Amino acid sequence: MLICVIHNNPFTSYSFTNLWLKQFNLNKSYAFGFIKQLSFYKPSALPIYINLGRNLTKGISYQIAKSTVADLKSNAYLIYDVPKYFNINTTEAPKNLGLKKIPQYPGFLITLKNYSNFNAYLNKTFSKSSNQKLNRYRNRLERCFNIKEKMLIGTIDKTEYDFIFNHFKTLLIKRFEDKQITNNNLNPEEWRFYQDVVYPLILENKAALHVIYNEDTPISVRLLYFSDTIIFDAITVFDIDYAKFHLGKISIMKMLEWSFNSPYEVFDFSKGYFDYKESWSDLKYDFEYHIYYNTKSLTATLLANALAVVFKTKQYLRDKNINEKVHKLTFALNKKSKKTQINIEELNIEEHPYEQEMLREVKLDQQLAFLNKPVFDFLFLNSMHFNDLKIYKLHSKNQYLIKGTNKSQLLAVK
Repeated sequence: MLICVIHNNPFTSYSFTNLWLKQFNLNKSYAFGFIKQLSFYKPSALPIYINLGRNLTKGISYQIAKSTVADLKSNAYLIYDVPKYFNINTTEAPKNLGLKKIPQYPGFLITLKNYSNFNAYLNKTFSKSSNQKLNRYRNRLERCFNIKEKMLIGTIDKTEYDFIFNHFKTLLIKRFEDKQITNNNLNPEEWRFYQDVVYPLILENKAALHVIYNEDTPISVRLLYFSDTIIFDAITVFDIDYAKFHLGKISIMKMLEWSFNSPYEVFDFSKGYFDYKESWSDLKYDFEYHIYYNTKSLTATLLANALAVVFKTKQYLRDKNINEKVHKLTFALNKKSKKTQINIEELNIEEHPYEQEMLREVKLDQQLAFLNKPVFDFLFLNSMHFNDLKIYKLHSKNQYLIKGTNKSQLLAVK
């Protein structure tokens, strides 16, 4: 079992915790002598204290120090999102300090230090045919578009940062509207916090944005955080119009290539289950909620037991996929207007002849964004560069002709 001692945790840094307090209008934080490296806030009149950052971190670390009953009082202390592989030192914990560990989300990671390089990892993780497919996807994307990538860490112009973050949000909205499910990251308060906190953390080398561009347009964005040895993969999205190219897999490949060439020892896909995490990881672990309390206090014991019941119930509902159904329902209820459905049908050109004078060349822009996916699919299937392509609208018809050097495709928009 992997055990990591965490130093320079980005989620307990001053920039992260201070901006979190400001964003969520909390005026006061609390520190307690029995627990090192953590500060807390008090959300209600009940004697319950919760770690700053709450559930917006990707891994909390701390140490327990010597204390007395007087230090603990009658409080319960809730710490969200402690990865099980973190080495939490509790050797100095007093006898009266109770601890309940409640497993919550699964987590997935790659132990980078166990492989000599990226290719060694790929060969160990995937079959030869799977690796060939991954390379074909990447080569095809780079053959069809002018692709470039950037790892933005340490320094970034604020204008460029805002440009990327705005695209980041647009891609997330597009992705989850397609899935018809609510994404908590897009909650206005949460998103404001991310946009405010990531910039200073990038300057401090505690965060980064990994971006893949088509020309100058971001088509894949990953938000990452860094401790001294761990890369935390926090939020990731790609433009679904490029789905035929398996852009999500390409994004992971490019990110991991960078990671294996870095001094970091672990790439953590973070909390929550997705198929791709299980495929790419070499270790599955649990995120735990830790509840500390004074076992000599009836009030603290009752509060700790109540919190444990609440979180065990939540995890039971997650195991039954109730949370996903709730997210779908929330999306449906919060959707202000139903998006107009555009259907695109491929037509046989021989059965739908046209005259050359019927054609008017058009450019892919925001008004014709509905053509992006069929056009990109055409490029993928014909291994053709976008610059070698022309798109025409047929006069007086809601039809479009995609014309390549050797092949063409006629589309009807309904």
